[in-house]
Amino acid sequence: MVDRAGKPLGLGLAPAIVDGLRAQLPMVAERTVDAVIAEVAEYAEPMRGELGANITQAVELALGTFLRLVETDATLEPGGPLTAALEGAYALGRGEARAGRTMDALAAAYRVGARVAWREWGTVAVDEGVPPAVVVQFAELVFAYIDQLSAASVSGHTDELATTGRVRNQYLERLGRALVTGADNEELLHRAERADWQPPTHLTAVLLPSAHANAVAGMLDRRTLVLSSDVTAAGLPEDVSTLLVPDADDARVSLLQLLRNRPAVVGR
Repeated sequence: MVDRAGKPLGLGLAPAIVDGLRAQLPMVAERTVDAVIAEVAEYAEPMRGELGANITQAVELALGTFLRLVETDATLEPGGPLTAALEGAYALGRGEARAGRTMDALAAAYRVGARVAWREWGTVAVDEGVPPAVVVQFAELVFAYIDQLSAASVSGHTDELATTGRVRNQYLERLGRALVTGADNEELLHRAERADWQPPTHLTAVLLPSAHANAVAGMLDRRTLVLSSDVTAAGLPEDVSTLLVPDADDARVSLLQLLRNRPAVVGR
């Protein structure tokens, strides 16, 4: 680890003390997982069974990396021992996004992990007679390390959500193209499933300037599809978009009211 000036932070721990901390790794990892299950509701079920065993192994790897940082007095330069742990934390963030869990849950798990790791390792350090000033510095390094991992997971979570959003938008665009070009029902159902789009009973087409399209769509059924002129291939001007509004018949008056001050053509 390094201080704010970029200089290595040496704890001066004797090899025997580091060995004692390393011997506690399996126990610390197990207690960390148990504490996360008990205190973070989102992980009560996912961390049991095989997945729980895999996460326990990942926790051991992260804690082991921290001990190597302390033991070798490493810095945070690229290619150092921290790299693998940060890559693992980034991948964890992406996986949590794919599983539909928020970053709040993962951040809570990190906080629990930091507390448990420090409680267990701090006890060992005190029992081994490590000077109080070094014990305090050790605590700072534990929490700084967890902050590094948490930040990497935030990046992974954010990137995954952005990627997922782009991919879903592509699926929705392809679905819209299939709808307006007369694809058969089997293809439409397949594309709707890929886009996680619940098919309505019917759709109402609305033509309006592209500058208004997204704003209007945001006030309608969330399944509303926004199609640009190149997607519809209907010879429309480039600045005109098509909205396909699900099941609008029952709310047609509200739809027309919404479009009252906007240039638009509403289909039947």
